[in-house]
Amino acid sequence: MTDKTDDILTRLPARLKEARRAQGLSLEAVANLSGVSRSMVSQIERGESSPTISTLWNLTRALQVDFAGLLEDSKTTDQIEVLRKSEVPSIDNMGENCRIRILSPPEEAGGHEVYDIQLDKDGALNSQPHARGAREQLTVLEGAVRVTSGAAVSELRQGDTARYAADVVHSISAIDQARVFLIVKNA
Repeated sequence: MTDKTDDILTRLPARLKEARRAQGLSLEAVANLSGVSRSMVSQIERGESSPTISTLWNLTRALQVDFAGLLEDSKTTDQIEVLRKSEVPSIDNMGENCRIRILSPPEEAGGHEVYDIQLDKDGALNSQPHARGAREQLTVLEGAVRVTSGAAVSELRQGDTARYAADVVHSISAIDQARVFLIVKNA
């Protein structure tokens, strides 16, 4: 084996373990999500077994981490990742008369999510409960909105911020045409 291959195999166990812990998952949970046995996940994390590409792929999908990123050198401190406006993923068919731009990286889905939402007048984004303990923080950048969380209702104008439970039925509806910045924090 080359020095580069040895280096990758040395980094891989710790990086997989870090990714699992960052997601707050047990070995059993990773096994269930990936289809890789609990004992194999444990052996890989301890550096006692080298995973096949297929096994590694299943683990990275279950942990929602970048496959290539696990194998690269971690010398990325002097880099800035830029996503141009045209490259930012958006959702136009969710809610009523609203456009959602996804600002957070895909690997943070289900954890800490950031959105830029534009609502036409009378536009709305109605959401079912997220995971237990989930919270949202919304700041109105333009216009005015009505935020509902369970039975609580509040109207917000430009510059206002609301923090509320997202583990209950909740919604954001435009009073006027509006643009909001939304952070979703899943427990």
